[in-house]
Amino acid sequence: MRKTTLSFTLLGLILSQPVMAESATTSFKHLLERHWQEANKEQIFFRKDPDTFRMNGKLPDMSEQGRQRRASFNREMLQQLEKIDWHQLSTADQLTYRLFKYERQSEAESYQQLDHLYPFTIYAGYHTYFAAAPDNMSFLSKEDYDNYLVSLADFPRYNQDYLTNLQEAISKGHTHYCQSFAGYEQTISKHLVNDVEESVFFAPFKHMPSRISVDQQQALSQQGKKLIAQSVIPEYKKLYDFFTGQYMPNCRQEVGISGLPGGKDYYQYLIHFYTTTNMPAEQIHQLGLSEVKRIRAEMQEIIEKVGFKGDFKQFIEYLRTDPKFYATSELQLLEKAAYITRKMAGQLPKWFITLPRNTFDIKASPGGGAYYVASDGSGTTSGTYFIGTKDLKAEPLYNLEALTFHEAEPGHHFQSAIAGEMDMPEFRKTLYHSAYGEGWGLYSERLGKEMGFYQDPYSDFGRLTYETWRASRLVVDTGMHALGWTRQQAIDYLADNTALSMPDVVNQIDRYVSWPGQALSYKIGELKILELRRRAEQRLGDKFDIRAFHDQILRTGSLPLDLLEELTNEWIAKQR
Repeated sequence: MRKTTLSFTLLGLILSQPVMAESATTSFKHLLERHWQEANKEQIFFRKDPDTFRMNGKLPDMSEQGRQRRASFNREMLQQLEKIDWHQLSTADQLTYRLFKYERQSEAESYQQLDHLYPFTIYAGYHTYFAAAPDNMSFLSKEDYDNYLVSLADFPRYNQDYLTNLQEAISKGHTHYCQSFAGYEQTISKHLVNDVEESVFFAPFKHMPSRISVDQQQALSQQGKKLIAQSVIPEYKKLYDFFTGQYMPNCRQEVGISGLPGGKDYYQYLIHFYTTTNMPAEQIHQLGLSEVKRIRAEMQEIIEKVGFKGDFKQFIEYLRTDPKFYATSELQLLEKAAYITRKMAGQLPKWFITLPRNTFDIKASPGGGAYYVASDGSGTTSGTYFIGTKDLKAEPLYNLEALTFHEAEPGHHFQSAIAGEMDMPEFRKTLYHSAYGEGWGLYSERLGKEMGFYQDPYSDFGRLTYETWRASRLVVDTGMHALGWTRQQAIDYLADNTALSMPDVVNQIDRYVSWPGQALSYKIGELKILELRRRAEQRLGDKFDIRAFHDQILRTGSLPLDLLEELTNEWIAKQR
């Protein structure tokens, strides 16, 4: 009898295992679905590339009340996660669980920080993302226009949320550095147009799809004109008056953020957020100095190879001033970039197993500078590789191969499009860890060399100056924000060690002043990917497959570096 009872007990335990696993899986998937629904309702997706901002009806709530509501919901998510036995999940779901928990813990920390006091960087701000959004959207139906009109109508409330946060920033002494933000008001005043039809916000109404009737087109266009004239432009004027009359008179005198109240801890938080590591600032600074020295030696080899008679500084001056290294028109620059992308496309199957289905466009960037904006995932928008064409001297041709491989293929377009096409939870498809994303972009620049590009030694030099530019960031960012460097000291260092034009050098330093920590992610992420590749090559020997390695790095979507390393180590073990 006792033996029979034990048998039934054991049988019950065996039968309960699949039930427990099913229960854990069901609970976890319901939790993910609930979180995604809430994120869509809030229209705020934690750790998403801000360049991908698009309007979709009512705008996000950026008020203190909105932050508290999201913080409360995030705490609830963490509490619910603790109730799920993640060991009962499948291998794929265990990865998602760990990543989701990491993100919710990171989000919880962000609500304790000063992020909401800094809605501007020298490159962008909530007002520039709002103005750039229509160019990244598809207007295919009346519903698209109706949602757009709701967004325009909601801008006054949205703008006031930010102005309230900026008032708090002034009261707490957390404004931007005066010299770096001189002239920033032009990013606002450019939208104070007298003719509504010249506004970027009116552009969607100029060419409307024929499926919308003529009467509806006229009605939508009139509503758009009215909202732009009465709601949007006046709010930009309100922002302009606030920025010039209140914000800039209270701009900070200290270059580094560590000199502000709580700034030292905030900078270490930003290092962790952007690099997903716990590296201290001094260690990062020394790493940058070492990398700059190594790359500088490779740059010197090219100077000697081309037979230039002069030292490093003279060679850089030659690159900065000789007209042959610059496009003569916007069209020429765009066409050269397009040619590079098509030549790269022909090589991709040799180096990658998984190729993205989605496409990308190439456009002149509205605000200057080069960057990539991913598709919205709806299937109606492509990715977009934006190139700065307003100042052709800021986009030298010898940098164009490296720039294109970074921003388009196999860089940002590849990683974002592949992630969006993978069978994994929605939050992972748009997740963007800067060290992973920018690290892959920088790795892609170097990979182009292996793939047979940079045949022109000047272009290869451009690749190296891009790499030393990213290494120099480790030096100047930590120098200014942790080690007491002046702005001029940082400008001199970047000018002495890269081939960037002087206007671009100054602009870049002001970027790092206004966006602490972000610039550290490129080189730290690239070095980790290179470290993992070398490890795989050494341990696998003849079994190493570069196509499979790239698949391993990209197929999981964006990850913090520690988790990427752990998964790659597991992949190496399985390959062996």
